[in-house]
Amino acid sequence: MSLDSSNAASKPSGRPDLSLVIPCYNEEDAIRNTADRLITAFRQQNVHLELVLVDNGSADRTGEIIDELIAEGWPVAKAVVEVNEGYGKGILQGLPACRADLIGFMCADEQVEAQDVVKLYHIAAKARTPKLFKVRRRFRLEGPLRRVVSASYNLLANTLFGELGTMDINANPKILHREHLEAMELESKDWFLDAEVIVKAKRMGLPTFEMNVFSQMRAEGVSNVRPATCWEFMVNLIRYRLKERRMETRTKVDALPVKTHTAVSGK
Repeated sequence: MSLDSSNAASKPSGRPDLSLVIPCYNEEDAIRNTADRLITAFRQQNVHLELVLVDNGSADRTGEIIDELIAEGWPVAKAVVEVNEGYGKGILQGLPACRADLIGFMCADEQVEAQDVVKLYHIAAKARTPKLFKVRRRFRLEGPLRRVVSASYNLLANTLFGELGTMDINANPKILHREHLEAMELESKDWFLDAEVIVKAKRMGLPTFEMNVFSQMRAEGVSNVRPATCWEFMVNLIRYRLKERRMETRTKVDALPVKTHTAVSGK
């Protein structure tokens, strides 16, 4: 599937309605199809989408394909990570290129239908109060072991950080307003970035809105999530909570009243 020449040539001008960052690590088999489905779905709804595709240190033709899409007139911006440092680094590298007030990010694997991404955008755009908007994969095509690991990870996160408002932390896309995203000062370079966004949204008093979706199987390419990634999730959760505890302790110490001693002069 590819956009026809008339569609590609009609790249919208002006500020986009939504900027969507997609980190792409060795996604030469998937990225054109993913971009095509998203752009087509948003154009059908007359929504100006800006795709920020990040060549996240790929060793294949991912970067070249992104360049081809831009040359063909697609509403695509490119960011580059020279050496892959993780999923989160790709997102962090792409965020400065975003021009819209509403900014989102998601994976390149088409696990969520393009039409569902458009629905989530409309909910975010029409919301009267600010929130973190995301999907929840209610019907996931995965094995029993993966389900157990996922449930354990989400349960641990909610236990460590308090009720987070979600039991599918890693589900994307996530969409929020630029001002809230900038205030989060995100720093995670690996898969923990999803959890960092959820935790910081809670700390900021930003409610999480979830839209239920069917989870799709990856159409092209291979998943970059490995068995070791599950262990990485757990370790990062505990490490981040300990970091928060240290910061809370320092804040309490700094807030203690300072005792002053008045010198008494003798006669």
